[in-house]
Amino acid sequence: METEKKLKEEIEKWSSRMEKEMQNMEPYGTKGEDFLKNIKAYVKDTGYFLKKEDLIRSFEAIVWAWAWLEIGKEMGFLRKEYVSIK
Repeated sequence: METEKKLKEEIEKWSSRMEKEMQNMEPYGTKGEDFLKNIKAYVKDTGYFLKKEDLIRSFEAIVWAWAWLEIGKEMGFLRKEYVSIK
């Protein structure tokens, strides 16, 4: 079915972007650690549901992961650590 194919492509696209975004992401304080833990749990759930072909729950999980990530960054609980090449 075309809808399932598109949904799977979206899950894979956003999961890949999440993997890149999480590189060098650092928590700030206990709240940051909690945010990071929840994001990782949702990412793990995304993969779990994808393997079970439960595309709706898989997509929902990656959306929640992104929500936690964006809120964590906006509230200052998460930040990117950049490595200088100098």
